[in-house]
Amino acid sequence: MTERITKNGLQVAANLAQFIDTQVLPGTGVSADTFWQGFGSLVADLAPKNIDLLAERERLQAELDAWHKAKPGPITAGDPAQPNDMTHYRAFLEGIGYLVEPPKKARISTQNVDAELAKQAGPQLVVPILNARYALNAANARWGSLYDALYGTDVIDEAKGCEKIGKKGGYNPKRGDKVIAYARYVLDRCAPLRKGSHIDSVEYRVKGGKLAVKLADGSSTSLVEHKQFVGYQGDAKAPSSVLFEHNGLHLDLIINRTTPIGATDPAGVADLVVEAALSTILDLEDSIAAVDADDKLLAYSNWLGILNGTLTETFEKGGKTLHRGLNADRIYSAPHGKKTLRLHGRALLFVRNVGHLMTNPAILYTDKAGQVREIPEGILDAMITTTIALHDLQKTKKDAIRNSRKGSVYIVKPKMHGPAEVAFANELFGRVEQVLGLPNATVKLGIMDEERRTSVNLKACIAAAPARVAFINTGFLDRTGDEMHSAMQGGAMIRKGDMKTSAWIAAYERNNVLVGLKCGLRGKAQIGKGMWAMPDLMKAMLEQKIGHPRAGANTAWVPSPTGATLHSLHYHQVLVKDVQKELEKQSADKLRDELLAGLLQVPVAAQANWSDADKQQELDNNIQGILGYVVRWVDQGVGCSKVPDVHDIGLMEDRATLRISSQHVANWLLHSVVPEKQVRDTFERMAAKVDQQNSGDPLYKPMAGHFDTSMAYQAACDLVFKGVAQPSGYTEPLLHGWRQKVKAAAAKA
Repeated sequence: MTERITKNGLQVAANLAQFIDTQVLPGTGVSADTFWQGFGSLVADLAPKNIDLLAERERLQAELDAWHKAKPGPITAGDPAQPNDMTHYRAFLEGIGYLVEPPKKARISTQNVDAELAKQAGPQLVVPILNARYALNAANARWGSLYDALYGTDVIDEAKGCEKIGKKGGYNPKRGDKVIAYARYVLDRCAPLRKGSHIDSVEYRVKGGKLAVKLADGSSTSLVEHKQFVGYQGDAKAPSSVLFEHNGLHLDLIINRTTPIGATDPAGVADLVVEAALSTILDLEDSIAAVDADDKLLAYSNWLGILNGTLTETFEKGGKTLHRGLNADRIYSAPHGKKTLRLHGRALLFVRNVGHLMTNPAILYTDKAGQVREIPEGILDAMITTTIALHDLQKTKKDAIRNSRKGSVYIVKPKMHGPAEVAFANELFGRVEQVLGLPNATVKLGIMDEERRTSVNLKACIAAAPARVAFINTGFLDRTGDEMHSAMQGGAMIRKGDMKTSAWIAAYERNNVLVGLKCGLRGKAQIGKGMWAMPDLMKAMLEQKIGHPRAGANTAWVPSPTGATLHSLHYHQVLVKDVQKELEKQSADKLRDELLAGLLQVPVAAQANWSDADKQQELDNNIQGILGYVVRWVDQGVGCSKVPDVHDIGLMEDRATLRISSQHVANWLLHSVVPEKQVRDTFERMAAKVDQQNSGDPLYKPMAGHFDTSMAYQAACDLVFKGVAQPSGYTEPLLHGWRQKVKAAAAKA
């Protein structure tokens, strides 16, 4: 039984109340009375609105279900005689209020946005906030060793004696030589010399405020663009660091002849450190399992610690005890040596709150009908994460560890369906600001364009919070899950692997950029793209993810600090602001009909004529992924991890990938593409495979042979067999329920 303290009508878990009163509020200038009175009133006013928005989702889904059931199959085009022609479909969506008329003028007016979002272009990390070590690593991923990223990944081929482990063990100098050459060629592209190559350098020095480079043939040269040399560390005659700038990003050439690498390098170069993750999202949502007050308390504690600069973590690695904290800012001498240059040492931090759907038992309230309810979790997150951010807002320029230098709080809001829900988020943040005495629009909003009703109404969504928008980002994974659930009754969905080449996804990605630019985001906010989910396949990422900046996105998600370091190279190859200027010549308004025609396509197969082998392959892939993710979520509370797929390739999995897989199998069951027995047999067979893949985990609880007692196995089955009935196809309600059962059973044991 959770111990609770009553605070202005709110029944608050005692540990959470104590945390807020004793750790969060002191030093903010907000008294406990002001906080709890304001919070209680806010919940009383806004919780009913939250409930109404969810009811509207259900109404619209019921309308969609009825329409697609009566008019099954893909949406046709150009033949109004067909009942499911695009003309009829669009009129239907407008008639039920799903598709709204976009505002004629929608321009963001957001102010006080930090340069990492407004001016610079570079990678963005997303990391579970419950894991302090991961959170610190991600915050520190603003700067990354290119040498380490190249040496430790498949970007450098291991053929012809270039394995990661040398013949005598440890470092392989032959592989190292390839790394060094690669990094020098990066410098040649980003900071070219007037003659020769950085690979031939034997000395770097600062002379007369300019960089002088001595080459192996004895000649000296300098940069083609002197202004690219922006600072150094150490003695000008023998600097320990030389700082370059290119496309708004920095590259730091580390010179140290006392290190094993620098000692063998002609110029003493020990590393090339690149500016990588400009921003990081500390996630309270898809990548964590937070189902009660204890979980939320850990999440909020880590957010407080990282903003205060006090969060640390101690861990064992390679037989050594390591300590991790936040990196300091980086200080350089300006080229002429008379002034100093300070660069932010950490990524700019967002916190991703949960969406509007879920509630949490951390706080209970009594509604107007006298019913005791759990608090809407999005309201809980908004109030507490913003209050915690007061500690950052009150820091001065002299403080070493600061997040926003512009005085803003950055909150990503996921899974919003349409402009009314964005307007509610805008109202919610406004009410929080009133309670805390903050200026209007201190809280900046990141809109995840990952639900279908948001995509088709994106301009209206941005217009619903014009003074807050600092970020719009596509989320292909959740967007696919919502796409499938929206048209669940229309027929069998195409195979999951074919989704990436379907008509709606191309229109979706293009629409997000064009509408964002039309609404004035260039130079004021981020336009983002989604995650690279294969952390071990960095060579493929370098080959493919350059498509994101080329598409006009000034950020894109990466799964690790190493991924951020490597993805940063793409922003040296593509100057995103120039791409955006060209794209602005295309009118999103004039293209609206064309883009809508793509966005409103549904991924229903014209004929479900796959072979038996293809059907089984699809089931194996989906169900193995479901089990591999759910067993860790439910049994261990791990919300995001590298899960081996059916071919034993590690993939980053979170609730978005789970939503796709579970909805896909549920859809095929609904439309009799596969029988229930085949699905259940596949679950049992894949459970044994997942057990084998996790055999090295001492905390793992096997599922095979324990189908009636394994709560994780039962949860995975529920996600499929109850999938059609889940709100918007979300996995959270079932996952939370089963995780709470596991925790309750553990508490009794």
